[in-house]
Amino acid sequence: MDRRTFLAGTMTSSVMAAASATTAVHASAAESAPAGLTKATLPTPALVVDLEAFEANVNKLADHCREAKVGFRPHAKTHKCPAIAQRQMAAGAKGICTATVPEAEAMAAAGIRGILLCSPIVDAGKIGRMVALASGGADVMLAVGSERQAKLLAEAAEAARVDMAVLVDLDVGDRRTGSLPGEPAVELAKIIGRFKRLHIQGVQAYAGHASHTVGFEKRLETSRIAMLKAAETKLLLQKAGFDAKILSGGSTGTYNIDSAIDGVTELQVGSYIFMDVDYRRIGGKDGQAIYSDFRPSLTVLTTVVNATHADRVTVDAGTKALDTTTANLPQAKDWSGLTYTKAGDEFGALTSEGGKLPALGDRLEFIVPHCDPSVNLYDRLYACRGEKVEAIWPVAARREFAKA
Repeated sequence: MDRRTFLAGTMTSSVMAAASATTAVHASAAESAPAGLTKATLPTPALVVDLEAFEANVNKLADHCREAKVGFRPHAKTHKCPAIAQRQMAAGAKGICTATVPEAEAMAAAGIRGILLCSPIVDAGKIGRMVALASGGADVMLAVGSERQAKLLAEAAEAARVDMAVLVDLDVGDRRTGSLPGEPAVELAKIIGRFKRLHIQGVQAYAGHASHTVGFEKRLETSRIAMLKAAETKLLLQKAGFDAKILSGGSTGTYNIDSAIDGVTELQVGSYIFMDVDYRRIGGKDGQAIYSDFRPSLTVLTTVVNATHADRVTVDAGTKALDTTTANLPQAKDWSGLTYTKAGDEFGALTSEGGKLPALGDRLEFIVPHCDPSVNLYDRLYACRGEKVEAIWPVAARREFAKA
């Protein structure tokens, strides 16, 4: 079997798999409106969204972008939830970023337009699935950071007779994915430009090393160094004859920095809708130690299930309920002085220095250390207004899997 026959076969299988996946996502990702459900009746641990804070965050970012005259394409890797993506689109987003092919498939199934796959994919199966989305009418774009990816994408696109929009992916300091900026990126663009089915729209540059830099002035310096490389590369592509209009990048931690950089056209903000302990520690432009530009809206609701010992109590949220991969610990939302310690898969221990401990049966909410992987531990979000559960939002496409 030659390469073209193999790719055509892969493409056909991918189209069928994508169609099947789309149907499944439609069935599983629709939000529901529960009758009479409250926080007090939720089984714990439960992932809860404070709608008042969530909506304030969505609106604040949208208002900032309008005033700064910059677009935003929020990142679905944070929430993996079509219901949230639809609300971001309604607030004025140009589209939605995704980190994985399943996320892109879930967003497309929900009717989201302007889907950007930010992560590199270099195997025919995944590339075939993205091309299948485009063949089915989805509005998708891919970040391309290598010649191999460009060739595979071009071959799959040609087999499907569909044009694909791409951004040249740049490594502006993370040393993780993408081409080096400047001339190496121009050379990659020239390779991409040889394929008639691939159309360069601009560049992508994510400076993750800047997003969590502690202290606003240091963060400003770090992000500007990174993003100016991207802006200069976009100009080089334009001088080389490419229609490079887009510079997509930025983060929740640098939204008010990158939006002021000439050449940046859209922000890939993600965590702003939820926030977490990891982001709150970076400090704000106002000089305060706590980064309070956006409000914590995501919490894990827990129950105290043991109070045998005078110096500690146990809650029913361990490593299966709270992401504990960062150095930061969950923070109790409305109970100061508590310290959370991992106590196993199912449990966490709470201690208090000189303060009162919660009692057996008490319920507490914890701000999560890192929102993205914490959401990935759950299959639904309970959207609450006050004590009332207003909606249940399914979390779609939590991980990659082989389709039968």
